Amino acid sequence: MYTINNFTNNDDIKTLDFKGAFTVIEYQRDLSVSPSYAATAYYCNQMNVRKRQVVVDVAKSNVTVQAGAMQWTVGNVNATTGVKGVGDLFGKALRGSVTGESAIKPEYTGNGTLVLEPTYKHILLVDVADWNGSIVLDDGLFLACESTLQHKTVMRSNFSSAVAGGEGLFNLGIQGKGILCLESECPAEELIEIKLENDVLKVDGNMAIAWSGSLDFTVERSGKSLIGSAASGEGLVNVYRGTGKVLLAPVRAGIA
Repeated sequence: MYTINNFTNNDDIKTLDFKGAFTVIEYQRDLSVSPSYAATAYYCNQMNVRKRQVVVDVAKSNVTVQAGAMQWTVGNVNATTGVKGVGDLFGKALRGSVTGESAIKPEYTGNGTLVLEPTYKHILLVDVADWNGSIVLDDGLFLACESTLQHKTVMRSNFSSAVAGGEGLFNLGIQGKGILCLESECPAEELIEIKLENDVLKVDGNMAIAWSGSLDFTVERSGKSLIGSAASGEGLVNVYRGTGKVLLAPVRAGIA
């Protein structure tokens, strides 16, 4: 039996979202600042630069978390490697080596509370069922998910154009039923959702942060010929074909 006081019930903390086992909280003000940092903290707050955290009720679901993301736990919470044998270990190591994700993501079980490290990024809670049970992520977005979801490696359709476009050849795919927790540079309010029905989306740069696993993703010349691509000034573009959804950030990561 345990009780947590002055945390989520603190008047300085706001609950932003909750789905499944996950609750996203936001610190409305940074009260632990020195006088020399006070002005920066004030303007950060005015521009919505605030610390956010994910709180997990492990009793609702076992969860898989990005390595190093746990801050503290209370109650009967146990951490395992989530590895189910030599073959599973080899598959996870291979997937981690090509996607840039941690090879081993700890799985937490039990019936207590798990709190993840605070971040200034925006936290997105995604029900994979809303993506017809399969979603592909841009690098670095995965934070946590319910362990009912399976991870897989998704390869680009064409090798040469992916290399030429400066994009990775592999992405992390998530499939099944459950809630997925992502870290995004942009808040959900700014993300553009595009639904395709046997259609094509072309994007100049890596502005797509997630897309349906049903879509065919390639990197191609923007024009039908080298001359046409040169004339348009765009060169290579990311292309998404088929039926599904794409989430686009309004600007590329790191660009104001």
